[in-house]
Amino acid sequence: MAAKKGDAVEVHYTGRLDDGTVFDSSEGNDPLAFTLGRGEVIEGFDQGVLGMEVGENKQIVIPAEQAYGEHNEALVQTVARDQIKLSVEPEVGMQIEMRTPDGTVIPLTISELSESAVTLDANHPLAGEQLHFDVRLVDIK
Repeated sequence: MAAKKGDAVEVHYTGRLDDGTVFDSSEGNDPLAFTLGRGEVIEGFDQGVLGMEVGENKQIVIPAEQAYGEHNEALVQTVARDQIKLSVEPEVGMQIEMRTPDGTVIPLTISELSESAVTLDANHPLAGEQLHFDVRLVDIK
């Protein structure tokens, strides 16, 4: 039986970047469970699992536009270091959160530091990246 839109599926996966760096994996944990076609996972992953059969292994390559989108420079902003209130010394790669006046939480990554400024990036950390997944379909419910 092939996985189709609306099926609840469970998969094990390992995600890699173009250079082979592993950025996520379900191995050693419970499989990832989601319903095909409901937008619960990135578009390219959802499309890649369609048609798979239980026990099947597949490699899926997902371009940035079907994953987390292209990197958007408009989402990068440099602010004076004294405008950032942190309980620890900021470091490049550190993830922080900002709250808007209406309470919305925006995750940010510190992408650059100088003595006087901090560059904050609101892009998803995988924006602009082509993603490679090794996927094994464990179950269709």
